[in-house]
Amino acid sequence: MITGELKSKIDRVWDAFWSGGISNPLEVIEQITYLMFIRRLDDLQTLKERKATRTGKPVENPIYTEEMAPLRWSRFTNEAPENMLTRVRDGVFPWLRNLGGEESTYSHHMKDARFTITTPNLLAKVVDMLDEVPLSDRDVKGDLYEYMLSKIATAGHNGQFRTARHIIQLMVEMTAPGPKDEICDPACGTAGFLVAAAEYVSRTHHEALLEPAQRQHFNESMFHGFDFDSTMLRIGSMNMLLHEVESPDIRNRDSLAESAAGEAERYSLILANPPFAGSLDYDATAKDLQAVVKTKKTELLFMALFLRLLKPGGRAAVIVPEGVLFGSTKAHKELRKILVEDHKLDAVIKLPSGVFKPYSGVSTAILFFTKTNSGGTDNVWFYEVTADGWSLDDKRVPLLDEDKLGPLPAAGELTKDEHQKNNLPDLLSRWRLRNGSEQERARTEQSFCVPKADIAAQGYALSLNGYKEVIHEEAEHRDPVEILDELSRIEAEIQQGMSELKGMLA
Repeated sequence: MITGELKSKIDRVWDAFWSGGISNPLEVIEQITYLMFIRRLDDLQTLKERKATRTGKPVENPIYTEEMAPLRWSRFTNEAPENMLTRVRDGVFPWLRNLGGEESTYSHHMKDARFTITTPNLLAKVVDMLDEVPLSDRDVKGDLYEYMLSKIATAGHNGQFRTARHIIQLMVEMTAPGPKDEICDPACGTAGFLVAAAEYVSRTHHEALLEPAQRQHFNESMFHGFDFDSTMLRIGSMNMLLHEVESPDIRNRDSLAESAAGEAERYSLILANPPFAGSLDYDATAKDLQAVVKTKKTELLFMALFLRLLKPGGRAAVIVPEGVLFGSTKAHKELRKILVEDHKLDAVIKLPSGVFKPYSGVSTAILFFTKTNSGGTDNVWFYEVTADGWSLDDKRVPLLDEDKLGPLPAAGELTKDEHQKNNLPDLLSRWRLRNGSEQERARTEQSFCVPKADIAAQGYALSLNGYKEVIHEEAEHRDPVEILDELSRIEAEIQQGMSELKGMLA
């Protein structure tokens, strides 16, 4: 968790960027990310040097040569602001663009990178802020990123890529990535899903990653992200590198326009929140996706893409607008039938409509499915999230203490009242029981299972409300004779009261 003091410092730096003529929030994040990365490189070099001192061997794969030492964070940040600006602009950045060699992921995305901080005062402010951040702490680094992203409060293009961190964590926990997985996000933005998956694998499979071949897979071939925005690619690539994935496959690719033939059946896990509510011309869409489902709707085209990209046995957790669940067009119905009949639809998680505020109030759901090419859907598990731990208005303020938020609260099991404010821990625990006791739950409860036959009978509609049953409390019926007797008593009391009133007036 970043402190209020650090948040205030970020706010002041943000204002300084604005005053300095840099008002695009993505550009602000990009410039801060460059500097975070430069500092992290210096920290890594220091670790290498300490290891060399302990072992008495030369520094292994040094990041900085002796002649490049003046470009280290620990060196240039001690210079006067004017000299520091010159050093970063004319020395550090040209060196950074070629870091890792011609073929590295990082240098590929950095070749068009621009250092746009033009005043010594602004650079000094950013450097001072980053000096206070323990970048070796993944959580703090992630919180810093999340706080910066939360300042982008405009809908549309800038808001398309941002998914709340606790929702990402939920999806990663539910899919439980393993060390042998190949994970893809075809609309990766800042690579939030890939970063969370890397953190999960590092935490839960630490010993497996000690094996050289497994570590190489983690660094070079486990994580794949596509986007067609060069700024997003740079931020996403650096985000992965800051989280110690050395050579992630972050590529410039228009996922819906290009044929997926070269990527078909390559990945074992897809985690995504693709842009939706868009419409493309048929001519601008890959023909192999149109062959799966004939539509212009981006949300349906992305679903077709996910099915193409997954290996048989591969699984997916993807966020979709609620219209995908009950849309009545031929394409909507065909896609849902494909998921249920040709593959294994595992779960539908209904999210509250405020989850993506302030960007959008659209109602969404998370679909979990497994590609089988041979069916396998017996029951579909439904869960209705009514609270995710934050207020569902534009402010999105936490409703509980920090240690009680997210799908894995540090405080442990939540009370009944706390569950009313954060359903995610309950969702995660029930997900693990979906093939057991969850099968017995009534459709009046927060989660329940629906047989495939019932879904087929409703035209493959997947809206939770179409299957949820409401408890109707029975009204108490009284005997008519008892009611008539009561009315007679009331009438007699009225007559007596009138008589007493007349007597008082006489």
